[in-house]
Amino acid sequence: MKTQKNNIYKTTPALIACIILLVMGCKKGFLDVVPDNLPKIENAFALRTEAEKYLFTCYSYLPNDGSSSSNPAFLGGDEMCVPLPSRSNDFGSNIPRGNQTVVAPYYNYWDGGAYAPSMFRAIRDCNVFLENMRDMSKVPDIGLDERNRWIAEGEFLKAYYHFILLRTYGPIPTIEQNAPVDGPIENTKVRRMPVDSVVNFIVKHLDMAVTNLPDVIQNTNNELGRITRPIALSMKARVLVLAASPLFNGNTDYNTFKDKQGVLLVNTTYDSKKWERAALACKAAITSCEGVGIQLYKFPTSIFKLSDTTIKQMNLRNAVSQKWQNSELIWGNPALGTTDLQYVTVGHFDGRYGASNGAIADVGVTLKTADLFYTTNGVPTNEDKTLNFSNRSELRAGVNKERFNNLVGYTSSRLNFDRENRFYATLGFDGGIWYQEGSLTRSDEGTFSLQVRLGGAGNGTPQPPTGYYAKKLVNWKFNWAANNSTSTERYPWPMFRLADLYLLYAESLNELSGPGNIVYDYLNKIRDRSGLPTVQKSWTDFSNNPGKYQSKEGLRSIIRQERGIELALEGSRFWDLRRWKTAGTELNGNVQGWDKDQADPTLYYRIITRYTQRFVAPRDYLWPIAESNLLVNENLVQNPGW
Repeated sequence: MKTQKNNIYKTTPALIACIILLVMGCKKGFLDVVPDNLPKIENAFALRTEAEKYLFTCYSYLPNDGSSSSNPAFLGGDEMCVPLPSRSNDFGSNIPRGNQTVVAPYYNYWDGGAYAPSMFRAIRDCNVFLENMRDMSKVPDIGLDERNRWIAEGEFLKAYYHFILLRTYGPIPTIEQNAPVDGPIENTKVRRMPVDSVVNFIVKHLDMAVTNLPDVIQNTNNELGRITRPIALSMKARVLVLAASPLFNGNTDYNTFKDKQGVLLVNTTYDSKKWERAALACKAAITSCEGVGIQLYKFPTSIFKLSDTTIKQMNLRNAVSQKWQNSELIWGNPALGTTDLQYVTVGHFDGRYGASNGAIADVGVTLKTADLFYTTNGVPTNEDKTLNFSNRSELRAGVNKERFNNLVGYTSSRLNFDRENRFYATLGFDGGIWYQEGSLTRSDEGTFSLQVRLGGAGNGTPQPPTGYYAKKLVNWKFNWAANNSTSTERYPWPMFRLADLYLLYAESLNELSGPGNIVYDYLNKIRDRSGLPTVQKSWTDFSNNPGKYQSKEGLRSIIRQERGIELALEGSRFWDLRRWKTAGTELNGNVQGWDKDQADPTLYYRIITRYTQRFVAPRDYLWPIAESNLLVNENLVQNPGW
């Protein structure tokens, strides 16, 4: 890493474009303030207005996680895919096919490049900001409370950028202060620190931030998206859950993972106290969130006349794609990405304006993801003793009682019937109902539906390569008009929402001491929101493995599937599979969907393999460091397998 002098706003076109996009994409957020010049460091902290621009520069490095291009978790796992070979050059689609490289790594958070900002560059700017803001002779026109708040934001961002590196690369250098530019070159040749040390470093800076952060954003016209105390405490919980998980807690695959001085970089001895620490952090974060009114989102029933079925589905849809009026949102990123995300996951879908204006999508949800959701009884499809899902290609037609989920009289796969509300909230499919605010009936009776087999009333081009749409990511006000114009309500990408925190707490408690009422309670809060019975009732009454929830191992499986369902398509599973050390199993196999180019249902509902995933364990659990870094810094060691 090189330390540059007198350079606040990096002049690379990619970063300038990033700042511009962030500013353009935020109508009510803090990024409305655009740097109007490129000042040098010596005058950047002369006045409050200039210092504020520097703070926003520190924010500008936040990865655009609401973009299908910028976030590797969308296309880099097993949840979604794009057409191949037409989009073979997409960085995200190359990761699951095993095409990551040490020469020019995809999503290079270390150096910056390939759709990723440099986290070390971000950390350097945070350090510059913190050093100058702590100097009471600088920024004389700012009040003490505001100064302390800005410092706290800088501390959080510094910690968060270290966390992104930790999650991606494992052991990393921790940068407390920037190396002097006139110092010896050896000072810049940093070493990687053991994971436990990195975790403690991140937690220390999050703790430093918490004290002076506000509980809520009061100035909602200009500051939405800035860091609050609940955000910092929730991130602390996420960091400590990662540290306690199998990837970094007793992972013997890293027995020989040492630096040049022989220091072991990952502790290979399991420590249950890490789960205790994680559980305490989760509980503290929940208390903070709930204390300021953050709660599981419930769709307001007074807006339109809707069935109870649709309302339960809107509970989940809007917990993700609602604007700032989302009671569940802990941290929203106001960057531009969710507009892009909506346009690549669905276009118009009602077919009123001719066949060419039917449903379109460039991103498809995999058949494996569709399989993951529970039956209407709240248990996995292969465990339900009352419903048979053994033949996914079995066909049947929708009946009247299913009209809010399935088109009446329309033939579809058996897989698309008798599923829980989160299935219908998350996925659009051939023969599925898709309620939107623009429903011609002003209700969910006789509303939009999908008929996307070849020649169908709602078939447009392109079609998702698997036959499944990412409905959950599309705001319910999305509209495509007769003149081929589109409109949508852009929403802040949910970097953290309360359901995620509840699931992290349940996981931590189960790993610490096994099943118990508190674990069940937090799982059942989420299940109840979607209309499912409790874990206890579902498994006792409907599962062919009724005692599963009563053992630590069985409940672990349930919690992990709950995370996969509740947080589907939100980028969580990509990282969860890695921290659980299950990616070696889950990410080796065929990416499958329906035969989307067929008109006849017996042909359409054939399972087609789009490509085969390749995950090399343990190599692919961590990103490679670009080999050029190892050439200029002999103190660095490469990640195992690279």
